[in-house]
Amino acid sequence: MFKFGKRKNVNTQYDKTGRDLITIHKPKSPISEQYRTIRTNLEFTAVDDELRTIVVTSSTSGEGKSTTASNLAVVYAQQGKRVLLMDCDMRRPTVHFTFRLPNGIGVSSVLAKKTTLEKTVHETKVEGLHLLSAGPIPPNPSELLSSKMMTRLIEEAKEKYDVIILDAPPMMQVADTRILARDADGVVLVVGCDKSDRNMVLKAKEQLVMADAHILGVVLNRREPQGTDDQYYYYAYE
Repeated sequence: MFKFGKRKNVNTQYDKTGRDLITIHKPKSPISEQYRTIRTNLEFTAVDDELRTIVVTSSTSGEGKSTTASNLAVVYAQQGKRVLLMDCDMRRPTVHFTFRLPNGIGVSSVLAKKTTLEKTVHETKVEGLHLLSAGPIPPNPSELLSSKMMTRLIEEAKEKYDVIILDAPPMMQVADTRILARDADGVVLVVGCDKSDRNMVLKAKEQLVMADAHILGVVLNRREPQGTDDQYYYYAYE
């Protein structure tokens, strides 16, 4: 289990244009170090297994799963790996805002066979990290994510990248994430301590177990510092 605390007096200057990722702008900060700790712990959890596709989700919206997915993708790239961050939350895409990249075409476009992975991915400011944004919001996200084309897309991505991070929709709102979790190498569940409902988190875990997903761990996000040691865990959009 990984813990991030809630930082007070959050600077919201980026709310209108996107989020600045702390792992990019303050890579030596204690918070960035915690993301590297998550990366290391994930590698330990899969010491005998291949961990190439990682789904990041939460029980409900607003718990910080997209920011966690983005920072995790950054620290993997900073390790020298080739990383693809896929925004699979096609109902409410946000990752392109974070990286300030266009979303005219993306996952939905590739799955609808309107373009290719190679023509759709965006380079980011981080060396080795590419983004596949969600693309136009389709009428049938669940059907697209469960299609044979999605399987082909993941297999093609595996040929080009070492690690693929999938930012998935919240578990308790749509079926999309159970579809992704079933076929991924592992799932990270993000829990926002300031707003999550315990019962919803437990139900999300049950849904993942029922989907036969490999739960890698839980990230406790926005946790109020409980003591001196927790000063290392505070977290914010900066």
